[in-house]
Amino acid sequence: MSVDRLPGVVLSDHFLEVPLDHAVPDGERLTVYGREAVAAGREHEELPWLVFLQGGPGGASPRPLGRDSWLVRALDGYRVLLLDQRGTGRSTPANRQSLALRGGPHEQAAYLAHFRADAIVRDAELFRRELLGPGGRWSVLGQSFGGFCATTYLSYAPEGLREAMITGGLPGLEASADDVYRAAYPRVARKNAAHYERYPQDIERVRRIAAHLREHTVRLPGGGQLTAEAFQALGILLGTGTGSYVLHYLIEGAWVTGPSGPELADAFLQAVEGHLSYTAAPLYAVLHESIYAQRSVDPKGTGWAAERVRAQFPQFAVDAALEGDRPVLFTGEMIYPWLFDTDPSLRPLKDAAHELAERTDWPDLYDTARLAANEVPAAAAVYADDMYVDADHSLDTARRIRGLRTWVTNEWEHDGLRVSSGAVLDRLMRMVRGEI
Repeated sequence: MSVDRLPGVVLSDHFLEVPLDHAVPDGERLTVYGREAVAAGREHEELPWLVFLQGGPGGASPRPLGRDSWLVRALDGYRVLLLDQRGTGRSTPANRQSLALRGGPHEQAAYLAHFRADAIVRDAELFRRELLGPGGRWSVLGQSFGGFCATTYLSYAPEGLREAMITGGLPGLEASADDVYRAAYPRVARKNAAHYERYPQDIERVRRIAAHLREHTVRLPGGGQLTAEAFQALGILLGTGTGSYVLHYLIEGAWVTGPSGPELADAFLQAVEGHLSYTAAPLYAVLHESIYAQRSVDPKGTGWAAERVRAQFPQFAVDAALEGDRPVLFTGEMIYPWLFDTDPSLRPLKDAAHELAERTDWPDLYDTARLAANEVPAAAAVYADDMYVDADHSLDTARRIRGLRTWVTNEWEHDGLRVSSGAVLDRLMRMVRGEI
C-alpha cells in the first residue's frame, strides 16, 4: 500500500476486487479504488471511518491538495475513505476506449447497467468489511448524487452505518425522470432571471452569440461542435455559488476581431469546451437519466426525459427567443441525445446511451418501508435554491425517513460542502450527534 504525505494529511491507496454484478458474485470482476485520508500525526490512532460518496454520476472522488475543503473538518474526527465509484478515477475505467473492448452497443449497455447507486452501495459494503471487519460500522457522507447513493445505503444496508450525512442530495423516492425535469426547468428559469438581473448587459451578448451559432458552424478546439443548444448548456454553471460570475466573465470575452470581422475568440472556445466536454466524465452523460429510473416508477424507461419534457417549456427555445426580443435562456443539469453527436468523447457511446434510455427493467433503488423504520442517525442539508436537486422532492423524502433531521438553507448553493471550508459538514456532524 503506497503512502503519500501532503501538508496536514496522510494518504494511502486501497484497491478491492468486486463483482460486476453483485447478484453473480463468482462472475466477472472489476477493481474499485479508495483513497484513505487521515490527519498527519494520527495515522496509528483508532479513528472512526467516514466513506465519502461523490456527486455525478461518473465523478471520481476529490484529489486532496492537503488538508483542504471539507477535509479541514472531517479529519478532526475521522479516517476518511474517498471512494472512486466504479468506472471513475483509479477504479476500472468505463469510457469510449475501455467500453470498445466489450463489443457493440448492446454489450456496452448491459455492462453499464451495473453502474448505478445499488452497485455502488454494495461495493462500499465490501470495502467496509475489508477495512473494518464484518461487524464494523462507518459513517457515510453523500454529496449530490452521492446523497442518492447514501439514501440507497439506508435502504439496503443500514446495518453497515453508524450515521449518514447528506448534502444537496436527497432524491425523490418515487419521482420519475419526467417529474424531475418538470420540476427542474422552472428552477433553471429562475436562475436565468437572477443572472440577467445581475448582469442585464449579458442579455444582448448571449443573443448575439446564439445568433452567430445559428448562422455558422463553430468547432471547439477538441473537434466538437458548439451549437446554440450546446452553448445554452453552460447554464449548468448557474447552480453553484460563483457560477453566475464565471458565466458572465466567460461571455464578456467571447469576441475578437479577425481578418473577416468579429468572430468567437479561441480563448472563449477553449474555456467553453472546458465547461461542456464530457471527456473526463463520460458516465455523467451516459448514465445521468438512469439514476432516476426505477421499474415501479418508470416502467417504460426514462426515454430521454429531459428532451421530451423540454417541449413543455417553450421559453427555452432558442429560435423563438431570437425571433422576438426575449433573452436566450440557458439550460441546466440536463442530458440531451444530441450531445452524443456534438461531443467527440460521447459519439462512440451514442447507441449504448440510446439503449440505456429505452431500458425498462431498472431495479428500484429505495426501500420506502425500511426508510420509514430507519434507526441510523441521519441529517441532510437541503439547499432552498438548489438548481440541481428539487428542494420539494428532498423535503418529501426527508419526511419519509424516520429520524432524519433537515437543515434547509439558502446560505449556500449546491456546492456548499466544497466551498464552505468545513462549515456545512460541521453542522451535519453536530446534527447527527444531537448537539444542535
